[in-house]
Amino acid sequence: MSVARVTEITAGSPKSFEDAVQIGIARAEKTLDKVRGAWVKEQKVTVDDGRITEYRVTMKVTFVLRD
Repeated sequence: MSVARVTEITAGSPKSFEDAVQIGIARAEKTLDKVRGAWVKEQKVTVDDGRITEYRVTMKVTFVLRD
């Protein structure tokens, strides 16, 4: 039987929300073992002079704890 934990992370991208999710998951994979899923809790944008400069997502990432 596995035990999982959920942690919240925020990631950003100048391209898109989807890219921000990819960046966040890739970074989580470097630190967390056995990432199994993510739930995008919040999406935000940073605006400068009327233009979107960054897409940000806050995610809850689920990973399985080591035995």
